[in-house]
Amino acid sequence: MSASASASTPASREFFAAYEALLARWPAGTAEIDVPTPYGTTRVHAYGPAGAPAVLLLHGGGSTGAVWYANAAALGAHHRVLAVDILGDAGRSVLAGRPLRTTADLMGWLDALLDGLGLRCAHLLGHSYGAWIALTYALRAAGRVDRLVLLDPTRCFAGFRPGFLLRSLPVLARPRRSRVLAYVDREAAGTDTDADWKRLFALAASDFADRKLIVGRRPDARALKAPLLVLLAGRSGAHDPERVAARVREDVPHARIERLPRLTHYALPTAAPAETNRLVCEFLRADPDDGGDGGDGGDGDREGQSRSRW
Repeated sequence: MSASASASTPASREFFAAYEALLARWPAGTAEIDVPTPYGTTRVHAYGPAGAPAVLLLHGGGSTGAVWYANAAALGAHHRVLAVDILGDAGRSVLAGRPLRTTADLMGWLDALLDGLGLRCAHLLGHSYGAWIALTYALRAAGRVDRLVLLDPTRCFAGFRPGFLLRSLPVLARPRRSRVLAYVDREAAGTDTDADWKRLFALAASDFADRKLIVGRRPDARALKAPLLVLLAGRSGAHDPERVAARVREDVPHARIERLPRLTHYALPTAAPAETNRLVCEFLRADPDDGGDGGDGGDGDREGQSRSRW
């Protein structure tokens, strides 16, 4: 369902009111850009110096690009922040033109999006489903990705916990707002996950219930060359963070892994943004020769070792 197709219903007016309320919390100077691609028009929220290195933000399923309001100011101090409403998901991006059906289509959309933004390459940062897109793209278009940041990435290094799938199934089958809100409240319990975002997430699930996100195979990260930072929610219900960390170490020895012990999967990125922003900004601004680690630069003795803070 496109944003324009759903905008006529009262429910969708409520969704877009919640969407605009989150956008109002972005820093002053944020611009709204519509980028045409062969697959449709992509809405991008842009903040930061126009000539600065670009960081493209890819949200989790149903979150929309507005979710990055707590990160935009910090990232935008030294980067051009470009937060996308993923085409085919909830938000103001509109499907039109070529069908968006396969992983190859999704990668073609990202190519066209970077072209439309006038970017040869960019840093990529993704959460959950957005992390899967970011990693898949970094492997298929290595020359266009400078650095890669994955926030509690799903289906990248390990599968979902069976219990998470069982809890999620009723929400996917009948995504009523009250049911989705109760679900995300449970999954984010004990954190300061933003209430306005949780409301937006519940509205997105009900108003865009027939959206079909492209889900391809788990990528083989062993070929990844880009510097990688993985931030894992220590209380993630989506997957076993210990298992994910072990697989990252095995597949991408140069990766930096950080654990945010108090957070759950849905708490990223709205909860504890100061810590997330510090880690991400440190990684993005690190010397290119140190593999993205903001502390002890890389040398011959440390080459190939995972710089894990786990």
